[in-house]
Amino acid sequence: MNSNVKILEPSGILDGIRGNQLRREISDIVASGADIVLIDLKDVKFVDSSGLGALVSAMQIVRNANGKLFICSVSDQVKMLFQLTKMDRIFKLFADKDEFNSQVLTNTVQLEPKTLNCVGSGASANDGLAQPTK
Repeated sequence: MNSNVKILEPSGILDGIRGNQLRREISDIVASGADIVLIDLKDVKFVDSSGLGALVSAMQIVRNANGKLFICSVSDQVKMLFQLTKMDRIFKLFADKDEFNSQVLTNTVQLEPKTLNCVGSGASANDGLAQPTK
């Protein structure tokens, strides 16, 4: 199972206009087959309510396609906005791309053999949740 990872790097202010662009880009990325999307906000200095709404919409678009969306490199302003609106509980945030790579991509690669071993240990391939045999 190879994951198709795409990274978006918006810049400046994430407002209504840029939020609409972000939603369109996310839709295109998901339509092209990406199942993991990372939005790197290192160059975003400010997010208004429309920008926050665009991020929530992006999350819904990715989830509806059975994908996962992550965010990294948030500024202090964006971090405070996420905390005040409780969005830090909705989005999985990483300090930077390196942390994302080590925690998400490395784990994705490591999970694949474990899944194969569990299926081969007596669980039905149709179970979805393989249980080890005793």
